[in-house]
Amino acid sequence: MRAQRHAEGVHVLEIHVTENDSYTLCRPVGELDAYTVAEFREVLAELSVRPRLLIDLSDVPFMDSAGLGALIGGIRRAREADGEVSVVCTRPTLTRLLHTTGFDRIVPVTDSVEAALDTLLRPRDELL
Repeated sequence: MRAQRHAEGVHVLEIHVTENDSYTLCRPVGELDAYTVAEFREVLAELSVRPRLLIDLSDVPFMDSAGLGALIGGIRRAREADGEVSVVCTRPTLTRLLHTTGFDRIVPVTDSVEAALDTLLRPRDELL
């Protein structure tokens, strides 16, 4: 886990990363905005070499354009490394943002980890 802090020592973003044999789970906790996005971008860059990456946004109450840009950049890097990516989002406001911006056309967005794993672990030829 990584944490970024304000000068006062308050956590503003924690990023939990869990790896197993099948996939890597990245779960940011906190707001993804211009103040916290650098750490998120760095973690996604490190994880982009993993063959299967699941990003769980369920504990992200707010994401601005900087957060969305970091997310898209991380997914692009993962795909350039021939990786698969799936996103979980249980927050209606973020889900609406992802749909409105067309993000869900570039990567699967589901409302549960189980559904995301089903998509992520399915062979590529079944997705076509």
